[in-house]
Amino acid sequence: MARIVVIGAGLGAMATAARLAVAGHRVTVYERTATYGGAVGRFAREGFAFDTGPGLLHLPAVYRDLFVKTGKEPLEECVALTQVDPASRHVFADGTRVDLPNASRAGTVAALDAALGAGTGERWGEFLVRAREAWDRTRRPLLEEPQPADPAPLAREPYPALKAGLLRRPTTTLAQVGARELGDPRLAALLDAYAWSYGFDPATAPAAAAVLPYMEQTFGSWYVGGGLRALADAVYERCRKRRVEFVFETAVEDVLEKDGRAVGVRLAGGETVEADHVVSGAPVPALYHEHVVEWDRGDDWPHFQITGTSRVTVCLALRGPRESEAVHRTVVHAAGERPTVTVLRPDDPALRPDAEHESVTVTATVRAASGEDWDTFADRMVDAAGLAVPGLRERLLWRHVRTPEDVRRDTGSAEVPGPALAGARGLLLPAANRSPLPGLWFAGGWSHPGGGLAHAGMSGALVAGLIVEGADFRGSR
Repeated sequence: MARIVVIGAGLGAMATAARLAVAGHRVTVYERTATYGGAVGRFAREGFAFDTGPGLLHLPAVYRDLFVKTGKEPLEECVALTQVDPASRHVFADGTRVDLPNASRAGTVAALDAALGAGTGERWGEFLVRAREAWDRTRRPLLEEPQPADPAPLAREPYPALKAGLLRRPTTTLAQVGARELGDPRLAALLDAYAWSYGFDPATAPAAAAVLPYMEQTFGSWYVGGGLRALADAVYERCRKRRVEFVFETAVEDVLEKDGRAVGVRLAGGETVEADHVVSGAPVPALYHEHVVEWDRGDDWPHFQITGTSRVTVCLALRGPRESEAVHRTVVHAAGERPTVTVLRPDDPALRPDAEHESVTVTATVRAASGEDWDTFADRMVDAAGLAVPGLRERLLWRHVRTPEDVRRDTGSAEVPGPALAGARGLLLPAANRSPLPGLWFAGGWSHPGGGLAHAGMSGALVAGLIVEGADFRGSR
């Protein structure tokens, strides 16, 4: 039985802790804040409750696998999972609206043809065929296997080049995909919105980011009853049942090294804790920048993925019930000074004081260091949300704004990590799970395979596999 210290209680870190505890190890989690969940937070006031991080779950199979591997109760016995249908409503700059069904390519094609004109759905469908090719080329190395020692093959663009006459014309960015291949500015805006929702600027994101809409439209979008915070609650309880120990309000200041190996941690109060392995679930940039780990970093030291983007979240408490034709998720696309926003309106009694009120969450992806006046920006976000919520201004009781600085306070970094992407010369590959210092491992959104609930859960499976199985571990099956 190994002694394992886990730094941080985010979803990726807790997923690692639960798997290691089931394997017979003694696991202690040190979390600098007063609670678990990391970016999966909650704001509650006057009977209203809001998710302050992700609002929907993609690839729920990741957490189904976690619960199967760590206990008798499957995921669906611990949380209520519901497919969101339609998956999303889109309101474009010209006022056009379209509802896209959940996990139905044929339904999506038909919806786009009906709303945007004949042929638009077919063009989107053809794009998804190419996106699937990129997905098939990168799924295992980016999601299911440890990052290879030589990641150079993942630096190459997997999105197929289109023929231009007799030649194939390379497409280097996602924005170029939209401009060259989709033929309608609204389809291009639809594609751009997927990139922004994961924290990537389509003007600089590689064409490989096409896997993001493919993933959502193929595997669907799911809501967790009570909000995504309920998933964090369930993972925390699973850890407790597996005898994982949690120590809250206790920061780790240093990782101890002896004879070229991590041998424990030093806590903020000066106490040292010995360990056979240390798993850092803290954001990797914070780990480096705050000098939690100190040793000579040579050319083999892995870079870490920096998206440069963060989130602004506006929690809206509304009087009056949710109208019957409302949908769970609406994306209102940018127009003029109006930003692109995602409006979440879950029909969930757990999030409102009674049936005569509604909780609405509005989010926008922003530059982490933009210097924006966030109150003014929130005004523009609410204006945009008014296109999704009838009578919003008249119904508004109060609002609560969460800025990139709030993200920094809760997670250690104002930036929000995106999932790993191939292409872009490898610049969007996060740090490998195995650090250059033996005995120190990285799990969570800033490490392979990147940010997002599903990806964080995958990182937990990979780190646990590497520790338990060692050099024989070849990835999740």
